[in-house]
Amino acid sequence: MDGNSRRITVNESRINVVFKSQEAYETISEQNEEVPLTSNHYESAADIFKDLDEMIGLEKVKDLVYEIYALIQVQKLRSEEGLKNSSQVYHMIFKGNPGTGKTTVARIASKLLNRMGILSKGHLIEVERADLVGEYIGHTAQKTRDLVKKAMGGILFIDEAYSLARGGDKDFGKEAIDCLVKVMEDRSDDLIIILAGYPDEMGMFLRTNTGLPSRFPIQIDFQDYTTDELMLIAVKMAYEKDYNITSDALIKLREIIQIEKDSRSNFSNARYVRNVIEKAIRHQAVRIMSRRVKISKQNLMDILPRDISNSNIEMNKRESVIMP
Repeated sequence: MDGNSRRITVNESRINVVFKSQEAYETISEQNEEVPLTSNHYESAADIFKDLDEMIGLEKVKDLVYEIYALIQVQKLRSEEGLKNSSQVYHMIFKGNPGTGKTTVARIASKLLNRMGILSKGHLIEVERADLVGEYIGHTAQKTRDLVKKAMGGILFIDEAYSLARGGDKDFGKEAIDCLVKVMEDRSDDLIIILAGYPDEMGMFLRTNTGLPSRFPIQIDFQDYTTDELMLIAVKMAYEKDYNITSDALIKLREIIQIEKDSRSNFSNARYVRNVIEKAIRHQAVRIMSRRVKISKQNLMDILPRDISNSNIEMNKRESVIMP
């Protein structure tokens, strides 16, 4: 394994992770001294990249975020040497199923772009169709302008953005799109817009307005997590809460994750895993409270196979029994 690779090993009894070499991030840390700080810069670029690197998987996404960082840094160096810099547009499209890290990466990007001086505040405003689309003519434009004003200096993150085009030309969603396009032309100096949603739907959405694709030069595909990555996410979630998933429970967890992945086209990835872990913690609490013996620290930490369940699988089983 070379110095810039990542290895993930997962089995039923042990999960090991060897993270990337820190050489790149040490370089980033050294370069931070050259970036002027303002009162809004709370974290170093190295700290922000550490948060990104600690996310499981997403290697191509991480590479692209680093490309953006490198481009900004090199532009600063070129300016210092009197060389020309072309203006860059940082509006983005995030395509991916639920639970693939889109919102988390958007938050990290907002902090990084703030740290690099591209955004003055670096906050994230997350909205959906209902927040943008009004109930009468003119209402949508006002709602959209209000949200843009709130997002200035940061990122306006529009989840399920394709829903803005579902109603056709007569729907107020088109008014929101037109308003956003105008904003991107007039106020792009301190605002970044990220549109996010399912891959196929986002592709169709971009075709509804010929001006949209060119205004979003950065398009990132968030792939579904592999089963190994989801297992690692589950263990990480449990560990951060001071829980331990036993080896037998890991076997059961892997089985239900694989079943869910195979049976659903819109699998919710890390979101599904989080729900399973949180449910397992509730089941563990009920199991412990039913015990009549002394409870040890290990008892309070261990999640057993009986604590783990898949509500979707259980529901399908009940339906198969009820249906004739």
